[in-house]
Amino acid sequence: VCVCVCVCVCVCVCAGLSLPLSLGSLSRGPGEQMYLIITFLSGLSRMSPDLLWFCVGAGEHLRLCPQDYTCCSSQMEETLALQSERDFLKGIEDTSQFLLTTFTQRHRKFDEFFRELIDLSEKSMNQMFTKTYGWLFTQNAHVFQELFVELRRYYSGGSVSLTEVLSEFWSRLVERVFSLVNPQYQFSEDYLECVSKHAEQLQPFGDVPRKLRVQVSRAFIAARALAQGLATGRDIVNKASKVSGCVRALMRQWYCPLCRGMPSLRPCHSLCLNVIKGCLANQADLDTEWNNFIDALYQVSEKLEGPFNMELAADSISVKVSEAIMHMQENSVSISTKVFQGCGSPRPVPARSKRSPKEPGGNRRPFRTYSPEEKPTTAAGTNLDRLVTELKERLRPMRGFWVSLPHTICNDERMAADVTNEDRCWNGQTRGRYLPDVTGDGLVSQINNPEVEVDIARPDVRTRQLIMELRVATNKLRHAQTGQDPDFMDSEEGSGSGGGDRGERYSDDWPGYGPYSPPHNKPPRNPASSPGKPPRVRERNGSKWNRNNGHGRVKSATSGPAFASPPLLSLSVMVTVATMWR
Repeated sequence: VCVCVCVCVCVCVCAGLSLPLSLGSLSRGPGEQMYLIITFLSGLSRMSPDLLWFCVGAGEHLRLCPQDYTCCSSQMEETLALQSERDFLKGIEDTSQFLLTTFTQRHRKFDEFFRELIDLSEKSMNQMFTKTYGWLFTQNAHVFQELFVELRRYYSGGSVSLTEVLSEFWSRLVERVFSLVNPQYQFSEDYLECVSKHAEQLQPFGDVPRKLRVQVSRAFIAARALAQGLATGRDIVNKASKVSGCVRALMRQWYCPLCRGMPSLRPCHSLCLNVIKGCLANQADLDTEWNNFIDALYQVSEKLEGPFNMELAADSISVKVSEAIMHMQENSVSISTKVFQGCGSPRPVPARSKRSPKEPGGNRRPFRTYSPEEKPTTAAGTNLDRLVTELKERLRPMRGFWVSLPHTICNDERMAADVTNEDRCWNGQTRGRYLPDVTGDGLVSQINNPEVEVDIARPDVRTRQLIMELRVATNKLRHAQTGQDPDFMDSEEGSGSGGGDRGERYSDDWPGYGPYSPPHNKPPRNPASSPGKPPRVRERNGSKWNRNNGHGRVKSATSGPAFASPPLLSLSVMVTVATMWR
């Protein structure tokens, strides 16, 4: 019977039948025949472990297994070696599936959620401003559309400075609102350029632009860093799970017992650890940077459910813009006075153009925001708190994954014998206790590994690249925790594109002073000597609020315009003074 069994094994291999010998699960199909043979061999070996060697020859032809009595031909040994590598990769894949699934699914959820928030914020602003300002908003809607286009571009990874985006938005907005609150004057392109250039000194919108910049920048920087970090985690797991060059050791521990006629014998636990630690030495070197990366992801996610809340920031855009417009209306007299002193007296509008046709849609409902019950459900079908809570629960067990991976694999009863069964396991040569010590973790520790030959003098290039990718991602996440975008820190002197916590100061916290801000203990410079803003590309054929473009003028504030302004003082007889900002 034994001779027939061994002959059948060799015939199956020579005939080219597939050998699904995975220690975890055996596929069905043509390879099922080999499964039956192995099962039969296992039964024989349990009845008499020494029975099989009587029917086999010497193993001088073997290259990987001990060259004693054997049931394996050279081709069978080669086939089993390839199968051992497939088993190993399958074990890594199964163990890392939790990581890969978490990063892939959480990235999709967060990305979908953040994009939906931006869309809803724009939709909310369009609806509320259309009801409140009517056609005045509609004909200038492109100003607000450009803001959201740039916000989306930043979130998507574009090279965009949020500080510059918001600054440009306020500059465009002040020109239109200034024209609106002064309907009795007509303003040239150069005049409006003068207004916007000195808007930071005048603070026509009060402190609202700074507050919005801080809130929006913090939230968008953190949201982008988290989404990019989750994508990086997914890519790192995919790359690090690809292992090669460890076939000999894997074959010796998993399938050499089969060739010795002991197919049910599992490798000793310590043997398994030495083999897997040697095969995953480079992955273990990821541990420090991997843990830093996981910690940074966790901390940014906490910020998003706290002070850097993306939901609150997205909701606040339309509200704060409305507050800014109302602030300028309420202070239009003093602001206009300073503008006329600094930019000169504008030309009055001809008498026949001071009034415009009645604005359609006069019965507009007052400005309001959505209540929580009215807000549309996002495409993600959830809220930010729930997403963050789920993510944090999944991030916790990820620390130390690559160092603990050999233990996870060898603790599987299908892969190695239990630690309590050290005397009845495969020690690499025969049945018995495995005597060598278990090596440490990482590449350098493998210098004394008795099972796997590792050249510790040649670090793996791919592993070095993965370490650098983790460092870069961790650096971005850590900066995001303080509301800073490292891509723009050099150009904006430490302010990033965001705002800081209490006590932090940024270059544009001093109104009117661009990137060159005075230190805390120095008084502001003379505004007249401060460098002006660089010229902007202006849309020559674009409409301006109340610009004299042949379509009439908006009615004055006293006759009920869309922006209800207090009565304006008559400024038509104001004496022109030298250009000086007060």
